[in-house]
Amino acid sequence: MKFEEVFGTKKAVIGMIHLAGFGPEQIDAQARREIEQLYGAGVDAVLVENYFGDAADVIRTLKFLQENHPDKPYGVNILGDFAASYRLAQEYGAAFMQVDSICGHLSPTADRKYAAEIGKLRSGGKPVFVLGGVRFKYQPVRSGRSLEEDLRLGMERCDAIVVTGPGTGVNTDLEKIRAFRKVLGDFPLIVGAGMTAETCVQQLSLADGAIVGSTFKVDGRTEREVDPERVRHFMERVRLVR
Repeated sequence: MKFEEVFGTKKAVIGMIHLAGFGPEQIDAQARREIEQLYGAGVDAVLVENYFGDAADVIRTLKFLQENHPDKPYGVNILGDFAASYRLAQEYGAAFMQVDSICGHLSPTADRKYAAEIGKLRSGGKPVFVLGGVRFKYQPVRSGRSLEEDLRLGMERCDAIVVTGPGTGVNTDLEKIRAFRKVLGDFPLIVGAGMTAETCVQQLSLADGAIVGSTFKVDGRTEREVDPERVRHFMERVRLVR
């Protein structure tokens, strides 16, 4: 699968659904509002993650997307669980999944087991486009390998590499993006945190897409709801790069 075939455009923007709220009814209502607002304001895809909610909340949201937006690309990230994300993507028609660390975060022994698990999952059933983080926010580095070595292994295990800064909503340094691009060549690169309307043109001149969460929210706060005006302004800037 090729990046533009999955997302339908170059410089794809993926809006994050964090599943904020108190109790299933409130979580579902907010997630569904945000999905409609993000797609309505021109975002190319949405990514459902159990950042605030749990796996059951993710499943209900994926069912909603499958039933109401089967023609739109959407994805899933069950934090820290590649297998669960991959299987849910297959079951609920998601075009892609994200994993915060595709390699680099485990000791060599644990990493071999992880690589075997990924290979087994990807060899059977409906294929899922995988976005894999390397040197991702909050993730340890235990591989004993160089950045270049981990990136090259990552390219074997996923379909696009995700780069971030040190935390949620924190800018991803342009030099880090350049360092990843130098190794990756034409392999798809996604900026996974901290992109804003002010930085998107420069960062997307190097990257192939972005996962955007906090920037789209009221006051830029992850737990708040999507602000459609923020989304529209961001997408206007993105169109300058396309």
